[in-house]
Amino acid sequence: MYMAPGNITQVTEFILIGVSDCPELQIPLFFIFLAIYILTVMGNLGIIVLTIVDSQLQTPMYFFLRHLAIINLGNSTIIAPKMLVNFLVSEKIISYYECATQLGGFLVFIIAEVLMLGLMAYDRYVAICKPLLYLVVVSRHICLLLVSLTYLYSFATATVVSSCVFSMSYCSSNIINHFYCDNVPLLALSCSDTYIPETIIFISAATNMFFSMTTVIVSYFNIVVSILRIHSSEGRKKAFSTCTSHMTAVSVFYGTLLFMYLQPQTNHSLDTDKMASVFYTLMIPMLNPMIYSL
Repeated sequence: MYMAPGNITQVTEFILIGVSDCPELQIPLFFIFLAIYILTVMGNLGIIVLTIVDSQLQTPMYFFLRHLAIINLGNSTIIAPKMLVNFLVSEKIISYYECATQLGGFLVFIIAEVLMLGLMAYDRYVAICKPLLYLVVVSRHICLLLVSLTYLYSFATATVVSSCVFSMSYCSSNIINHFYCDNVPLLALSCSDTYIPETIIFISAATNMFFSMTTVIVSYFNIVVSILRIHSSEGRKKAFSTCTSHMTAVSVFYGTLLFMYLQPQTNHSLDTDKMASVFYTLMIPMLNPMIYSL
C-alpha cells in the first residue's frame, strides 16, 4: 500500500484468504487441488488433441467440444496455479495488476463457456431436428464465425466489467475472502459507491445466461418433440444418447452459476460463494472431459 493525497491508504496488493485459512488444512488441500488440476489438464488436453488428429471427429459437434475443452483448460489455469502456490506460502499476496489480470481472464473464459454451451445445444438441435440441412446450417465457415464471435464478445464484456471493478477505489482493507480475484469479494472491499459496477455485473450475467439458457431450453424442447416422433425405440435411444452428456454438463454448470450470481443480496454469503466457485472454476472443468467421454 502507499499513502495517496489526503492521507488515504491506497491498495497496491491484495491478500487472498483462500479456500480455508486453517493452517493444518493447507497441505492436504494443496494435494487435493493439485490432483484436480492435473486431471483437468490431462482430460481437456486429451479432448483437444483427439478432436484435432482423429479424422472421424472432424464434425461441428466435436469442433465445439474442442473449444469447450480449451475454455475449461483456460479457466482452471487462470485460477489453479496461483491457488496452489498460496497453499504453500504464508503470505498469500497478489499484486493489484495481477489481480486485475486474473479477474479479466476468468471473466473471458466463464462468459465464453456460457455461450459455448448454448452453441452446442443449437448444434444438437440442428443435427436431430434438421438433419438434411445440418452440414449447410452448421458449416465449417459458420462454426468458425460463431466461435470467433464468442471469444470476441467474451473478451469485450470481460474488459468492460473488470475495468468497472478496478475503477473503484480500494483503501485500507486489502484482504479478499476468496481464493482468486472475483467481482463480489473485490467490490465488498471498495470504499467507493459500487452501485454502477454491481448493476453492470448483474445485467451482464443475467443477459448472458438468459440468452444462453433460452437457446438451450428452446433447442432441447424441439429435440424432445422430435425424438418422441421417432417410431423406432432404437432410433429414439440413439438420438437421446447424443444429447445426454451435454444436458448433464449444462445442468451442473447453469445450476451452479444461477445459485452464485442471481441469489438475493440479503442471502449473499462470501463463504457460500467460495464453495460454488470451487465447483465451477475447478470441478466442472475436470468433470466435463469425463462427462463427454462417457
